[in-house]
Amino acid sequence: MIDIFSPDRAKQQGFICVIIFVHASKIYIMSEPFINKVAESGIITLDPATHIPVGETKVFDMKDHLFMGLILKEKDFREVLKTLDWEQYRDKNVALTCSADAVIPVWAYMLVASNLQPVAKEIVMGDELELHRQLFLKNISKIDVNDFTDKRVVIKGCGETPIGDFVYMELTKLLRPVAKSIMYGEPCSTVPVYKKK
Repeated sequence: MIDIFSPDRAKQQGFICVIIFVHASKIYIMSEPFINKVAESGIITLDPATHIPVGETKVFDMKDHLFMGLILKEKDFREVLKTLDWEQYRDKNVALTCSADAVIPVWAYMLVASNLQPVAKEIVMGDELELHRQLFLKNISKIDVNDFTDKRVVIKGCGETPIGDFVYMELTKLLRPVAKSIMYGEPCSTVPVYKKK
């Protein structure tokens, strides 16, 4: 049924409406409130983008400290570490890597880590992509799974921010023991992943 209301009366009635036609300060609307079936379904949306790592990143590349770009000399390396300005890494997420094709002794990474630890926010062995991956996984591990116990969960996909496949796998692994069901996509269009029997 369609009724004619003035804009003020429609507002007073609390209609969430679809505007069909506006003419002479009157709005033709549906006379029954719009029911949001997605909101009433009890589905919880989990958006992976809310767990994307934040903060500045910096790379410590062992390549910059190799003799002739090939080998690491212990004495020279220790001297470099003594004079290096470690403050440049303060409160940053640091990727510790070697981009050169060289054999780096384990103790060399340990020396760098012992200097970075007091200043860096996080230290990860690997390149910037691995740093991002590890920080993302750390953020996901902080999710309180109790919030999803016996709930129908949609893990949001198709967002504007690219999210790695590993995130969806990790979220599924995390939620599978507690969720009533897990879906991928948007609440209005989902792909079923898991349903408790």
